[in-house]
Amino acid sequence: MGKAPRDESVKPHGWIILDKPLELGSTQAVGAVKRNLREAGLLGKGKNKLKVGHGGTLDPLATGVLPIAIGEATKLCGRMLDASKIYEFTIAFGSETETLDVEGEVTETSDHRPTLAEVEAVLSQFIGPIEQIPPKYSALKIDGKRAYDLARAGVDVEMKMRAVTIFSLAISSLERSNGQGDRSGAVMEGLAGSNTGPPVASHREEIQEVTLASNVSKGTYIRSLARDIARALHTVGHVTMLRRTKAGPFTLNQAISLDKLNEIGKGADIKDYLLPLEAGLDDIPAFDLTPDQARMLRQGLTLDEQDLIGNPVINGLFLATENVGSPVALAELVDGTIKVVRGFNME
Repeated sequence: MGKAPRDESVKPHGWIILDKPLELGSTQAVGAVKRNLREAGLLGKGKNKLKVGHGGTLDPLATGVLPIAIGEATKLCGRMLDASKIYEFTIAFGSETETLDVEGEVTETSDHRPTLAEVEAVLSQFIGPIEQIPPKYSALKIDGKRAYDLARAGVDVEMKMRAVTIFSLAISSLERSNGQGDRSGAVMEGLAGSNTGPPVASHREEIQEVTLASNVSKGTYIRSLARDIARALHTVGHVTMLRRTKAGPFTLNQAISLDKLNEIGKGADIKDYLLPLEAGLDDIPAFDLTPDQARMLRQGLTLDEQDLIGNPVINGLFLATENVGSPVALAELVDGTIKVVRGFNME
């Protein structure tokens, strides 16, 4: 029995939040969404072809929340790139690699292992505005070329210090040693610096690795953060696990697996997996407009703040809607005048 015909006039503008698996690149993930939309008859053709993009690159060796924008939601990808993100990552102590993760060759080793108390004590140094040197194996461009391409070609790449912000950094779990080479997992009952309960492991025990959770600003390299934490503990280390648990407003609770994504191409209703465009704007207020006001914004005209009777708009960005929730534009109120930042064509 074949698939039921699709109504190709229906445009799926919104977000698919993928729980990206290991070894799948962000560009490949976007390709997988396009393929499923095409198989479902929803991608369109020519001028009507939907745009698809992602809201923040995840390395192939990382997993977790990858927001993928469809249609008019792609106009918000820039905001998603600027959003803060939360990661869980594991630092294995004792060796540093050229890529700062498990993929690279070991470049430095150390016999020293920190204790839990030492890890807890050092984390506060990395909370707030900090400066870090990005990994040589990163997508940053140097003289128009990707840093990782230069590094792989054997070019001595000099990475410049950059300012980022670490909003929070806490211990999630760890691996400890009994001094005889045996390792056993120990899950923390509380986060570092909190008073929610003592850890399971002794503060005096040496640990082989530790898993941290961190909320970071855009531009933060977790591999660099892990490297610098290890060095502050008078040892070296590299990332063995990296998982993004939140990107902007999107969390793992909203994410679907690659298998679920593939069901769309097999006939599953995309509405079961698609979040609305406005889900990417839940950090700003939304105000409903009259039909005339919505028409003016769609034409690129400005509105006066006083025109929005009953809407307590404050200076800054807001989502302009019509008919109780249908997105019209990402708008901004500055000095009493409302102008369009990004207009949406939801047809």
